[in-house]
Amino acid sequence: MAMKKPVNLILWLMSLCVTGVVGLQLFWNYQNYQRTVATFRHDSNEALRIAVDQEMAQRRRVIIDQTKRWLADTSFIRITCSINKRYGRTVFNINDRYPKVAGSGGMSFSLADFTPKLTRMTPQARQLVIDHIGDNLLHKDLKEGSVYYFTQRLGDSIVVAFQKSRLRLPVLDTLYRQALASRDIQSPFKLNPADTSAAEFLTQPVNASMRRPYKRELVWASLASPSRYFFAHMKWVLLSTLLLIGVCVLCFGYTVKTLLSQHKLAELRKDFINNMTHEFNTPLASIKITTEALKTFAHDPATQQEYLTIIGYQTDKLTELTSRVLQANRQLTTPAQPWQPIDLRTLVNKAIEEMAVRLQYEQAAVRYEPGQTPILVKGEAGSLLTVFVNLLDNALKYAPGGLKLDIQLAVKNRWAEIVFSDKGIGIPTEYRTQIFEPFFRVPQGNVHTVKGYGLGLNQVWQILQQHRGSVLVGANEPVGSQFIVRLPLL
Repeated sequence: MAMKKPVNLILWLMSLCVTGVVGLQLFWNYQNYQRTVATFRHDSNEALRIAVDQEMAQRRRVIIDQTKRWLADTSFIRITCSINKRYGRTVFNINDRYPKVAGSGGMSFSLADFTPKLTRMTPQARQLVIDHIGDNLLHKDLKEGSVYYFTQRLGDSIVVAFQKSRLRLPVLDTLYRQALASRDIQSPFKLNPADTSAAEFLTQPVNASMRRPYKRELVWASLASPSRYFFAHMKWVLLSTLLLIGVCVLCFGYTVKTLLSQHKLAELRKDFINNMTHEFNTPLASIKITTEALKTFAHDPATQQEYLTIIGYQTDKLTELTSRVLQANRQLTTPAQPWQPIDLRTLVNKAIEEMAVRLQYEQAAVRYEPGQTPILVKGEAGSLLTVFVNLLDNALKYAPGGLKLDIQLAVKNRWAEIVFSDKGIGIPTEYRTQIFEPFFRVPQGNVHTVKGYGLGLNQVWQILQQHRGSVLVGANEPVGSQFIVRLPLL
């Protein structure tokens, strides 16, 4: 109990540390996810707005270039100049070559940074006027969604071009892709999708009309889910995080398993020492009592010989117990000599013969019908004989009121199968995998009615592992246990 408290404390502290590390990693990744998704939404909308502005700038450039060509056409527009006598500056006049309405006026203006005084237009002055009207005046009006009538015919022509200008989705597609790429967003998208119900993420609509804000021509985009973008963008970070969490959990699990195994081993050793002490105490007490009797009383030679026989018997018993402990403490290895073909029928029968005296003393009933066909396996006969003797010994120990044992030998799918079915007390389900561990005994408290150290079945398991075989334990309904030994056929 005293040892269990530190173990529990260590487990609680380790659980707290691992939970803290995992929690911090999950919190950091969640915060990173929120930031990445917010950035994706912002950049997707901002990229669309910029792409629309770029596409509209291209359309405005087309109208401006066309207007410049109209202004340069002397058969369409007449540009003249004169000197303002009051201010002494050159005034430029723009009029239709062929006015729609007789007497309709045009436009007159001067340029602050134009200092020459001209009464007749020069090619340089004409180009300066054309560039000023297109790049400054008209460009400003188009951005504001309006058209200024410099002349009647020129204004009508600009309005027609203005109204014909429509959003070009292929061009916008290219510009939007470039804008997304500049923000490190590699996501498939669709502009103005017909069906928005299946869209994972929709941007805010942007007005792409040349007459905005007076008219609306909305465009929007559907993109992949921000979550998908996050996982694609942060996949290595996420994998590293998952790897770190996995390593932490595995280390925690391994440490817990080790601690519990050590704690369990300590408990098993404690039980082992209790059982061993009890079994050693009986022959030692018998030897002591017999020795005291020999020393205290004068006995005839026959009685002395009887006492000496008792001492010898108990000494042999102690020697046997010591040998078993030492043998179990050593790593079992298969003998170096080559394996030989073995007939399991004969080997099982030999095990029964070795236990014959004890079986008779315990009034055990063993039913074994080996059959006529040899069942051959390859192995070391002495080790396999130990397996069968240990299983018989185990059945005798846990069969109150006389053992009833049924041994069956059969061949199944290239495997030899030996089944030991008894009518004993049985083994609880939760202990059926643990009984093959060293020193383990089914818990019965500090009770020693059944002799042993919990080593026999572990020896059985190790020998069968060396022979590429296996042993399973189950219930022999309605009562008892069933041990199934499987060995590969020769």
